Amino acid sequence: MSESEAYLQIGEVAERTGVTQRTLRFYEEKGLLKPPSRMDGGFRLYSEDDVKRVKQIRRLQDLLGISLADIKDMVDAGEILRELKAQYRPEAGIAEKKRQLERAIEVVHAQYAIVKQKTEQMAEMKAQLEERLKTFERWRKELEQLDEKAAVALS
Repeated sequence: MSESEAYLQIGEVAERTGVTQRTLRFYEEKGLLKPPSRMDGGFRLYSEDDVKRVKQIRRLQDLLGISLADIKDMVDAGEILRELKAQYRPEAGIAEKKRQLERAIEVVHAQYAIVKQKTEQMAEMKAQLEERLKTFERWRKELEQLDEKAAVALS
């Protein structure tokens, strides 16, 4: 963190991101968050980038319903892409540019594989639910027809 960057304590980060302090410590333990800087008394100090990362983790959890391991891979991949972009130099040789591009493609393929797997699982679940709804609708129509027949028979 730079001298000019504001530091946030764990409670402030928890409040801003909507997670508990325990969750932040868990993210740190699992490698989702880099270990924060610490004050002399041992208090954790977080940056705005840390806050953004926690928000991204939460968004991915909510949106994709994926494991923390997959989220870590997705977030790490984003950081690798940012690093590659920061390292890019227009004057670099073709071999270096090709190496960076190949690495970027590899990273995005890994992200894509995670999302593809989850969307396929969700599509399968959607199809199962649609089939169940069709079955229930068919049963309801059968019951309504039986009910109508019973009403006609009584009249």
